[in-house]
Amino acid sequence: MAKTALYLSLVLLPALAHAQAPKAQMQCKASGTDFVFDCSIRLTRGGKPLEGAQLTVGADMPSMPMAHNIKPQKARPGTQPGEYTARLDLEMLGEWAVKLRLAGPVRDQLILHYEFDSKGARPARK
Repeated sequence: MAKTALYLSLVLLPALAHAQAPKAQMQCKASGTDFVFDCSIRLTRGGKPLEGAQLTVGADMPSMPMAHNIKPQKARPGTQPGEYTARLDLEMLGEWAVKLRLAGPVRDQLILHYEFDSKGARPARK
């Protein structure tokens, strides 16, 4: 019995907690103004849309920390469950670490590395 409890606490519970961690996908399109992007962020938790989150979005350039960063702003709920929208006014094109801070039903921070160009953004290659 003690071995079973130990197994559950050391192996299964961390795996279950990780499975319930929020995940994010982002799509950004150029707005028509230089370096300004309209982004849609889809949050999920356990494979289901994460609704009711207070989402703050900020960003900085990993290649130039402290030199190029944008002030965090609140995202707005989108039209679909788990969808949020934000406008990113970047200082230049290139790779940005987009920082998502979540509050509400779950508190967490997610960092998405995206490559921004004149058309939009895509996940950065690692």
